[in-house]
Order: sequence, then structure tokens, then C-alpha cells
Amino acid sequence: MEKAKIYLGCDHGGYVLKTQLVDFLTGQGYAVEDFGCHSEDIVRYPHYAARVAKAVRSQPGARGILLCSTGIGMSIIANKYRGIRAALCSTSYQARMTASHNNSNVLCLGGRCIGIFEAQDMLHAWLTTPYEGGRHDISLGLIESAENVNFSGKDWEGEENDKNSPGLV
Repeated sequence: MEKAKIYLGCDHGGYVLKTQLVDFLTGQGYAVEDFGCHSEDIVRYPHYAARVAKAVRSQPGARGILLCSTGIGMSIIANKYRGIRAALCSTSYQARMTASHNNSNVLCLGGRCIGIFEAQDMLHAWLTTPYEGGRHDISLGLIESAENVNFSGKDWEGEENDKNSPGLV
């Protein structure tokens, strides 16, 4: 199985951990493209999240990793992009579950909340866990439906008993 291309982005709060993760990922044989930032000088994270989100959605199978001090801001902005399923994780279990149940394509990490070994464990779990599909496709279909409606300028209502939600499987 060919390894996914990995796009990375961070702000000043995620810079140190990002540099360590680049080394880890390349050592694991992943092709990595680093969109910055490239120092601990203060920058605004939305610019880097946008670069990663657009790259991930333009290349099927690609994955993105975003880091800021907490990972929260990065996850908020990344999820504003159509087709991006960004997950903020702080444990390997969460990383494995978002890969298998949510088919997430962007992993957000807190550069000042976790250490390198935790981050490596999470990356390994997230990158090697396959999406299960099946019953999880229903939820992803609803997410896509909400995304399509919300990006049209309307608000998705999220009706539990609508035609796109065939029961709780």
C-alpha cells in the first residue's frame, strides 16, 4: 500500500513539535510537504491551515497535520473548508477512532499540550488505521449533506428522521 502524501502546517506554538514530526514522518517513508511556519516568530495560524486544507482536498488520499499551541484554532479553521474532516486529538485512541470512524484527513495537535512520543504514537495510529466504512458511511453522508447545504448559504437542519438518515445502525 502506497503511503499518503502528508502536508504539514503550524504556527509559532506548534513549530518545535512540527520539526520533530517532519523527521519522524520522513523516517517512516512518508513524502512530506511543509507549508510552514519556519520559526517561533509569532504568525497567524489560519494562513497555514488554509494552505494545508486546500492541498489535502486537491489530492485524493492526501493527509494533513496542523499544529498550534493547543490544536483548537487549527481544527476550527480547517473544518471551514469543504471536504476537510479535521480532528483534534490528544490520545492515540482518539487518533485511531477518527481514522476508522470519521475517515479524517487532517489531524490537529497541540504543540504545547503533548510531547513528541505521544505525537508519534498518535500519528502512527492515525496513519495506519483504515477507515471502516459501513455504518460510519451514514454519518459521513450526513456531514457531507450539512456541508453542501451550509456552503450554499442556507442552514442544514439536521433532522434525525430525514431521508438521508436511514435509522441508527
